[in-house]
Amino acid sequence: MSARPKILFYVQHLLGIGHLMRAGTLARALEAGGFETLLVSGGTHVPGFDPGAARFAQLPPTRATDKFFKVLVDENDNQIDDSWKETRRDRLLEIFDAEAPDIILIEMYPFGRRQMRFEIEPLIEQARGQGAARPLIVSSVRDILVEPDKPGRVDEMVARTRNYFDLVLIHGDPGFIAFDETFPRMSEIADISRYTGYVVDPAPAPDENGPGAGEVIVSTGGGAVSDDMLEAAIGARALSSLAEAPWRILIGHNLPEAAFTTYRDTAPDGVTVERSRPDFPHLLANCRLSISQGGYNTVMEVLAARTPAVCIPYAGGLESEQTLRCRLLADRGALEIIEPDAVNPQAVAAAADRAVARDRATASGLDLGGAQSSAEILNSALNRHRMA
Repeated sequence: MSARPKILFYVQHLLGIGHLMRAGTLARALEAGGFETLLVSGGTHVPGFDPGAARFAQLPPTRATDKFFKVLVDENDNQIDDSWKETRRDRLLEIFDAEAPDIILIEMYPFGRRQMRFEIEPLIEQARGQGAARPLIVSSVRDILVEPDKPGRVDEMVARTRNYFDLVLIHGDPGFIAFDETFPRMSEIADISRYTGYVVDPAPAPDENGPGAGEVIVSTGGGAVSDDMLEAAIGARALSSLAEAPWRILIGHNLPEAAFTTYRDTAPDGVTVERSRPDFPHLLANCRLSISQGGYNTVMEVLAARTPAVCIPYAGGLESEQTLRCRLLADRGALEIIEPDAVNPQAVAAAADRAVARDRATASGLDLGGAQSSAEILNSALNRHRMA
C-alpha cells in the first residue's frame, strides 16, 4: 500500500470547462491534504490546465455538440458508438486496476453525467467486487443542480446514490443555498452527505503593478456559449464610466478559432481580445471590475478576490444553475446580475457602473474553505471505512 492513501478522481466535462477546473482545484487540495491523487479526465484537452502535484490521466476524449448534451462526439467529431464506449470503459477499468485506489471520487454522478453511466457503473461494480477491501466510493457534486428534463430522474439519482455510494460531498454552503433547494429529496441521502463549503483556491494578493491592474476583465469560461455576452460586454465599454480603462476580453478555447479571430481583429480601441490565461486569478485580484458568466468556479474566484463584479449567467438549453446562484449573490450585494433576457450593452454598462461604485469588499459571507475541508472529510471517512 502507498504511504499515502490513493484517490482515483473521475471527471467529465462536456460543454464548458467548469467541471474540470473545479476538479483541478480539489485535486491540488487533496494532494496538499495527504492524498496521492490521480485525476482521470474524459473531456477534451484544456490548454493551461494545471492539476498541480496530482497526476493526470486522459481518457479518449468526448464532448457535447450543443447545449442540450444529447449528442456526444469523439476527438474527430464522430458521434460516439457502442464500440467507442466499450474501449473507453475498458481503459478506465485498466486505470483502476493499475492504481488500486483507497477512494474512488466521481464528479457529478449520479446527479448528472447520466450519459457516462456506461463506464461509471462498471467502475463502481469492479470496485465493489473487492468485498471488504474495496475502496471508499464518493460522489462530488456542486451546490446547485439543474432541474431534470424527465420525470423519474430524481428517483434514479436517489436509488443510485443509496446503491453505489458511501458518501456525497456537496461543494456548497447551506447557509447560502441548501442542496434540497434544487434536490428536494435530500432527506433520503442526508445521512451519507456532507457539505464542504465552496471549492476555490486562495486568491493571490492584489498587486497594483501586476497583470490586469486597473483593467476590466471580461471572461467567458470555456467560451462555447458566450456570443451574446461578448457582444454586450464589448459594446458596454463606450457607455460606461470605465470607458477610459483598458478592457481585456478572455475567450475560452471552446470557441472556434475563426470566431475568436473575428472578435480579436474587430475589437475597438482600448479592448484587447485574447484566449483564456492561466494567470486568471491574478488578473481578477488586480482588476477594477470582473464581467463574467455565472459558473461556479469563476464566481467563487471573484468572491475570494473580493473583486467588484457583474455576472451574465448562461441560461441556454435547460440550464438554470448560474442564474439562481447569481441572483442569490446579487441579493446579498456581492455582485450585479444581468438577467438572461436583458443582455445588451446598455444593461452591462449600467451594472458595471453600479459594481465599481461599491466598496471592494463583498458581502457574500460564504464558506470558501471547501477544498481543504473535502480533504479532511475524506480522511475521516476513509478511516471509518477501513474500520468497518
